[in-house]
Amino acid sequence: MSASTDLLIVGAGIIGLAHAFEAHRRGLSVRVVERDLAPNGASIRNFGHACITAQGGDLLPVAYRSREGWLRAAESVGFWAPAAGAVVVARSPLELGVLEQLHAQRGAAAVTLLTPEGVRARLGTGADEAIVGGAFLPADLRVDPRTTAAQIADWLASRDGVSIEWGTTVGGIDNGAVTTSRGEFHAARVLVCVGHDLDYLYPRVADAYEVTRCALQMALAPAPAGYALDSAVLSGTSMTRYDGFTTMPGYAALHAELVANQPELIDMGANVMVTRRPDGTLLLGDSHVYSRTMPPFQDEDITRRLVSEISTLLGRPLTITQRWQGVYASSPQTSLLIEDIDAATRCITVTSGIGMTLSFGIAAQTLDSLEVGAPARHVASV
Repeated sequence: MSASTDLLIVGAGIIGLAHAFEAHRRGLSVRVVERDLAPNGASIRNFGHACITAQGGDLLPVAYRSREGWLRAAESVGFWAPAAGAVVVARSPLELGVLEQLHAQRGAAAVTLLTPEGVRARLGTGADEAIVGGAFLPADLRVDPRTTAAQIADWLASRDGVSIEWGTTVGGIDNGAVTTSRGEFHAARVLVCVGHDLDYLYPRVADAYEVTRCALQMALAPAPAGYALDSAVLSGTSMTRYDGFTTMPGYAALHAELVANQPELIDMGANVMVTRRPDGTLLLGDSHVYSRTMPPFQDEDITRRLVSEISTLLGRPLTITQRWQGVYASSPQTSLLIEDIDAATRCITVTSGIGMTLSFGIAAQTLDSLEVGAPARHVASV
């Protein structure tokens, strides 16, 4: 393949791969440059949940557009992507109240309220007796985070006009010229999609947006006998993590209740949540801690507390077989950092835990802007 392409993407996480897929779909030649030998970062260390409905504000239409892109990619590539939705479990009247308010705002087609019996029927025998109701979010999607990014990458690498340079480190980028450990490449446009490692290439941009790293603790367990739910399962603490919930009138009272009744979960930034992989194992999590440089050490008490809470929710014990740390970019200023470095180079970093959710929607918006020749948002001084 020529050393010059229409588009060069730095980073083969899900954001970079979604942009490569969308660019290829539109007939552009694409090169992806990735320092690892396979996707290995935040894109494989998450719940595999495209959390569409719980987004809010300007990100909600991006999420729905991303849903279309995920389904299109699944059809082309052939990866597992059931439109299984999500079940949000309420275990207090205040939690249920927030779900009822979201239902009133979005409508029954987007948010279907569930009775306690309806929630327990989905979760199976033994589900927590404290459940007072819930909601089903049918637009949400599931993928297997352990395999999906690699499947997309393999499919792209097999297409004419697409090249993926694995094990290749970028040293510098200047108006379409990209210097790497395997030589220099050129492109009409360069997209830098390196997630929390933005500060390695563009520290001034990272500083300007106060980008830090967010680490989460997760675990894997075999599903209890009879548990076969493909839907993501969210809890009251999940409502603290997504704008669709936090903007509801009843959220302040709900948050105060969680602080009073479950302070240890709030202190660890918990999103008590579970998803099932196609092999029958459960992804369990998660907690959140923030630092510019993230220590690798995990607190066993946090994992134990999270797993205990999920076991109570499902009403069945869980046996942990794996633990890991995920890391993603975070910024107090924005959930989506888009910054033009020069006339040919754009940084795109999701600075919250919704990269999987928004990936294909962001990619479609990016390619729209590049095709119409939209002017730079702001050229950073770097």
